[in-house]
Amino acid sequence: MRLKKKRRPSCGDGVRSSPIERPQKAQKQYFSGKQKKHTLKTQVIADQNTAKIICVAHGKGKIHDFRLFKNSGVKFSEILKVMADKGYQGIAKIHKFSETPIKKKKGKKLTKEEKKYHRQLNRLRITIEHINRRLKIFKILSYPYRNRHRRFGLRANLIAGLYNYELAN
Repeated sequence: MRLKKKRRPSCGDGVRSSPIERPQKAQKQYFSGKQKKHTLKTQVIADQNTAKIICVAHGKGKIHDFRLFKNSGVKFSEILKVMADKGYQGIAKIHKFSETPIKKKKGKKLTKEEKKYHRQLNRLRITIEHINRRLKIFKILSYPYRNRHRRFGLRANLIAGLYNYELAN
């Protein structure tokens, strides 16, 4: 149950939603039930040690985080440790060295040991949340996106490149 102290290259997954105006056609594909608005999703995969963005994938608001990961076609190296949030519960079947929070059993509470494990995992995952915060500084990702939806992925990649450039300098 404890996180291994052995230093292994690691990366983390995180998904953020960008609000959009209500589309004229195909509204259901963009409506996020969790956000209760029409959105476009951006998945960020970053190196935990350097905080550099490795990969960016995007999709429509209705798509689940894990399905977005599967559709992106990202393959991790065997030695890489992947830390993800609860949205990626099935990643352990795809990648051997992956860690996700433990789900609470129906009608039961998490044990103290499981809560301690969650706290340790979240301390490692905080890098991804800080990257998401830094990406939200770019207003195109935080305010409603009014441009063509097909160009959203290109713009998300450009912003990730700017973030990496800013990090390097």
